[in-house]
Amino acid sequence: MALNGSHATMLPPARGTLSSSQLLSSSISSISSATSSRQASSQISKIYRQSSTLFLTRRLPESLSTILPVIQPPLADGTSESSGEAAPIVRASRSTRIKVWSLYLTILNAVLELDPDEGKISFGSSEYRALVNKVRDGEVWEEVVQNGYGSIEGDVDAEVVINLATLLLAHARTQKTNQTRLENYLAASTSPNLNITERLEASQDGRRSPTKSISGADTPRDLNARVKILELYTLHVLLRNNEWDYAREFITISEVLDEERREAFLQALQSLQDEQKEAERRAREEQRYQEELLQRDVEDQRRRREQEERERRLLEERRERQKTPSEIDYGVEDTLPSPSSSKARSKPVSSRGSVGAVNKIEPTLINRASTILSNLRRLLDEMTGSVTATPMSVLRTLGFILFFLAVFGRRQVRERIRRVAAQGWMKLLQTAGMGVKVSYI
Repeated sequence: MALNGSHATMLPPARGTLSSSQLLSSSISSISSATSSRQASSQISKIYRQSSTLFLTRRLPESLSTILPVIQPPLADGTSESSGEAAPIVRASRSTRIKVWSLYLTILNAVLELDPDEGKISFGSSEYRALVNKVRDGEVWEEVVQNGYGSIEGDVDAEVVINLATLLLAHARTQKTNQTRLENYLAASTSPNLNITERLEASQDGRRSPTKSISGADTPRDLNARVKILELYTLHVLLRNNEWDYAREFITISEVLDEERREAFLQALQSLQDEQKEAERRAREEQRYQEELLQRDVEDQRRRREQEERERRLLEERRERQKTPSEIDYGVEDTLPSPSSSKARSKPVSSRGSVGAVNKIEPTLINRASTILSNLRRLLDEMTGSVTATPMSVLRTLGFILFFLAVFGRRQVRERIRRVAAQGWMKLLQTAGMGVKVSYI
């Protein structure tokens, strides 16, 4: 069998033709490699089922420890260093490989959703922090590429890429790492690998061939996975990094999307942008409302303090007034008739007759006498009550009574008061007589 020069340079040093013994040896190695690959896939599937059962019963530490030997390279005997061999997952079939990596990423997602205290109790503080940091820093992506796909970024199965991007989208500290990884994958998966040596090694290890079409989608299943990756990249990761314009441009020039999908992606992008603007507007309104509430609270507190200060000053003034003796009103002014009341009483009597006028005058005099007596009684009551409260007021009251008695004790004053009273009485009778005459006429 003859090979051209370009292919010969990528194969081990050999002559231009292969002997029949070499072809037979190659066929036997291929058959033995396929047999060992099927046996490895069967063993890995058994471990996968055990780990899945443990995961479904929420025994996360046991589930993780069961699946780890499948996805990590074996260690050298008696040491903690890698033996240099590939992880067992490399020799598994494509479907088994996807299921194992998906289960591993699902376990990590469940670990990060645990309460921190619960996670430290279940895994231990150091191991729990290591698992959390592996996901939040994006190191889990590099772990999958190295252990499962021989460090070939574009050879990662699309379903595994979707699970990785979703895990980082939910738990990563920043989406910059997620964006970089997706861009590297999209760039690598669209470039066909023409290295024949890698293709032969991949087929011997049980891995899928790294050759892809220009768009990275050879089958309808690959196309759907590719569209899902583009959706995560353009409508989630880029938007988290606030790269709206770049997302719109990437959707517009993408060769994977047909016109219908492209229009749907652009409409979804516009809807998300409108929702973000509306959310920002509501956030600004809420912030302004909270600031107004805070300002009103501050103003209410200021008015409340001022009111409390006024009440405190009034209370202090009231206490100061209570400490000093106060003047007591004895109601003397109430006993003296006002000029308006005297004029009202001296008005002519109506035309109903002198008998009615006399009947109205007599009760008026009685009322005046009763008023004087009630004022004197109130004066005595107030004097009695103020004896214990304000002793000085008693002295003033006694002085007033003595002065009153001294004035009325003079003969000239009594005679003058009697004349004034007689004159008032005569005027009242004359007024009554005039009223009788007017009524008679």
